[in-house]
Amino acid sequence: MKILVTGAAGFIGHALSQRLLARGDQVVGVDNLNDYYDVTLKEARLKRLAGQPGFEFHRLDIADRTAMTTLFADSRPDAVMHLAAQAGVRYSIENPAAYVDANLVGFGNILEGCRHNQVGHLVFASSSSVYGANTRLPFSEHQNVDHPVSLYAATKKANELMAHSYAHLYELPCTGLRFFTVYGPWGRPDMALFKFTRGILEDSPIPVFNRGQMVRDFTFIDDIVEGVIRTIDQPAAPDPDWSGDAPDPARSYAPYRVFNIGNNAPVELMRYVEVLEQCLGRKARLDLLPMQDGDVPATFADVSELVAAVDFQPATSVEDGISRFVAWYCDYYGVQL
Repeated sequence: MKILVTGAAGFIGHALSQRLLARGDQVVGVDNLNDYYDVTLKEARLKRLAGQPGFEFHRLDIADRTAMTTLFADSRPDAVMHLAAQAGVRYSIENPAAYVDANLVGFGNILEGCRHNQVGHLVFASSSSVYGANTRLPFSEHQNVDHPVSLYAATKKANELMAHSYAHLYELPCTGLRFFTVYGPWGRPDMALFKFTRGILEDSPIPVFNRGQMVRDFTFIDDIVEGVIRTIDQPAAPDPDWSGDAPDPARSYAPYRVFNIGNNAPVELMRYVEVLEQCLGRKARLDLLPMQDGDVPATFADVSELVAAVDFQPATSVEDGISRFVAWYCDYYGVQL
């Protein structure tokens, strides 16, 4: 199968591309290698993919309509895994235009490419951030998510709505995956585990928001990739039992669906820090800060729908996952513990 992976130089895109190539798929990778975080890390990820049989890479911006139209016409993928986006809840307050360009205009170009080139399945990255002001835990796809608390979250909810319209109008099978705090080797430097590790090793205060009273459904990268691949392999189909009298947000009469993809085992942030301290053999200096705008105190994924659909079974404990991240970090940056 030929699969177009956008954001191929990113954290999840790189790991997914590795697994797809290993099982014999062709991967057409796309990334603009923007400087939101260290470009050399993105380049190092790409270097691991370059030269592998079945991999080709295109450096372009998904917001470039002409370039994306040409790419789709030339590559004719069987499926698309759309991961490219402007990430980060807090950065969306500083630079909202980047989110409009990448997450809305860019996603529109992905939908048009799929529509005009008979793509068999579009899987796209949504986010746990769409749950916004919801407080009932665990978060379920069947809940209403009309109250985002950041522009980033609003763009991801918009992606879900845009995808549904294409599923309805053009019978394009679309599946949205709401990712819950992904972490692991080759991760993103703007995320907590990376920042905490660097701060502890440098003996610098690490920022802990809401004074540590946070809970996250931390999900290890290998579990995420397994769930993504299983989802790609099972195109969305209409639900014959869906009713407009009691509309279920997770399903549709069209070939459209939305799934949570998380660990289903939330961890208190201070426990996360404690495990990291144990792995590094050093104590953290905590800078206890108030809650940041756009953030939420807790996330917890109900993954029963994804379990039922593709037998998704996350299996990595936070202790094992952090240990594996630390081993990678020390090897990549040449750190001696």
